[in-house]
Amino acid sequence: MTSASDLHSFPGARRPDRSARVDASGVSIAVYEWGDAAAPPVMLVHGGFDFAGTFDLLAPLLADAGWRVVSWDQRGHGASQHAALYSWDADVRDAVAVIDSITLEPVPVVGHSKGAALMLQLAEVAPWRMTRMVNLDGLPSGRSAPDVADHERTRMLAEELSSWLDHHRRTHELQRKPGTLEDLAARRGKMNPRLSPEWLLYLATIGATPAGDDGWRWSIDPALRFGGFGPFRPDWSLNRLPGLSVPMLGVLGTIEEPMGWGTALSEVEPFLPPDATVVALPDTGHFLHIERPVEVAELVLEFLS
Repeated sequence: MTSASDLHSFPGARRPDRSARVDASGVSIAVYEWGDAAAPPVMLVHGGFDFAGTFDLLAPLLADAGWRVVSWDQRGHGASQHAALYSWDADVRDAVAVIDSITLEPVPVVGHSKGAALMLQLAEVAPWRMTRMVNLDGLPSGRSAPDVADHERTRMLAEELSSWLDHHRRTHELQRKPGTLEDLAARRGKMNPRLSPEWLLYLATIGATPAGDDGWRWSIDPALRFGGFGPFRPDWSLNRLPGLSVPMLGVLGTIEEPMGWGTALSEVEPFLPPDATVVALPDTGHFLHIERPVEVAELVLEFLS
């Protein structure tokens, strides 16, 4: 069986310089830092079913440019504590707890995917906590769902609620599927087809925990499932986007992927506030900070400067 210590490296990736824990209303959140502790802070917020380690390529580039880079595992992800229930608002409150533990002054934030959408919501309700925001492929789309008759909508809602209740009724017995590190990397590759096998294997070494004789399991609460971070709908955020007062840089991928949002530049441009700029990276998927860490770092650093 492959040992994690044998694979714990990837060109350009660097593990955090420091780690700590923050209490977020009773949930213990794992926090990580790269760079000089006396440098100005910038917050990195990961996406759903990810963890702070997915910034191991981008964070060192920002730290080497003079920033104190701070990230954390969201509740139920990575080394952070599992919770009885999960919600979008709870993740936003956790973010505030982490930011407050670093500074009470406004800070720049960089979010990816779900993390970027969380920061959009925080910017709407507490713009004084941010100086600038970088949104990495987490901008909402204006695509409308196919029209469904009212009686079908009711049936769909009932089926969705039943499915959610059935899932949570079994959470005490659920476990992530075990396997070798190579197995975990291969399963992740189905969701991240553009990322190299070497990166995915590295990701497994830092994002999985031993499962005894069964090998390894991803460090994600089995109670979590896709679509389980609500209540949230992208169009809610899109309709509020024109009123955003925090200067924002949006960076979009252009190749759709299973975990991506699929937002096109043309869809979001009509909703952009005056202090927002959005660029699309050609031939780049949803995990653009992993595919193109140097280019993304240059965009972020120029914007934050």
